[in-house]
Amino acid sequence: MTNSKITSSVQANQNDLVNSYLKFQLNQETAAVLSIKHTQEAIIVPVESVTAMPNMPACILGLMNWRSRIIWVIDLLRILNLASLDNRLRQYNVIVIRVESLLLGLVVREIKGTTKFKPDDVCSPVGQVASSLVPYLRGCVVQKEEILLVLDAESIVQSSMIYSEQNPLIN
Repeated sequence: MTNSKITSSVQANQNDLVNSYLKFQLNQETAAVLSIKHTQEAIIVPVESVTAMPNMPACILGLMNWRSRIIWVIDLLRILNLASLDNRLRQYNVIVIRVESLLLGLVVREIKGTTKFKPDDVCSPVGQVASSLVPYLRGCVVQKEEILLVLDAESIVQSSMIYSEQNPLIN
């Protein structure tokens, strides 16, 4: 087999590969996924284990100890301009993500499990969702008559809501 045949065979197989994602509910109507490559762990923690910090934006819930490391805990719904979490919660569903060397805890309504789909299944979010969500998305996937938002972990980490010149939260 020549090199060109091997290369084209590998490229064809890459389109058939499926990627794994962690699936969760943002609110009652909206389901989303994050790539497993950025997901460290999905945990449930008591609200008391997150220490609120003064003078922080509303989307920053505070700090928590995760595996002997202190990480920031963020209200993902506020970042995405959706309704914020119910303040009567007794526990948080936290997805710990890693982007390069940065660890961050994202609080979501409910963690549903894992799902898989092909990269070709991801379509443009423009026109499908509110324009305020688009900067945080890689796209959308229709799966079992449900639209899943494919979130972009890098864009979430770089959000101006959690990082700005006045609030250099994440360095």
